[in-house]
Amino acid sequence: MSSLFADTSAIYAYLVAEDDRHAEAKALMESLQSSDVKLVSSSYVLQETVALLQARIGITAVRTFQRQIAPALEIEWITTALYERAMAALLAAGKRGVSLTDWTSFEVMRERGLEEAFAFDPHFEEQGFRLLSEKNPHRS
Repeated sequence: MSSLFADTSAIYAYLVAEDDRHAEAKALMESLQSSDVKLVSSSYVLQETVALLQARIGITAVRTFQRQIAPALEIEWITTALYERAMAALLAAGKRGVSLTDWTSFEVMRERGLEEAFAFDPHFEEQGFRLLSEKNPHRS
């Protein structure tokens, strides 16, 4: 079974019909659900996704996430060591637009040997990861 990382950007787009990338996220998620691919994410992505859904859409969206998406994710819980590596990377990069959650995601991907992300955030590509897209379907 192959694995890929699931980011807030794609999860949010999948759940929110008004999102500009909803149709693409929905098609990709349906493709992933019918394949033998494990979706890996992190505790920080869970927190970020819930906060975003709660603030922008409401508690019903959080319930949908908790019932439909969260159970399908293998969660990597952010440890102190992983947090410290991510924080060091954030400070070394000195960029405002790349969040601590992003840096922890990159660290999780490197630690687990993941090369591909279900994400719409270009920072993943900047870090050398492939983005799953309709033009670039998952390769097992």
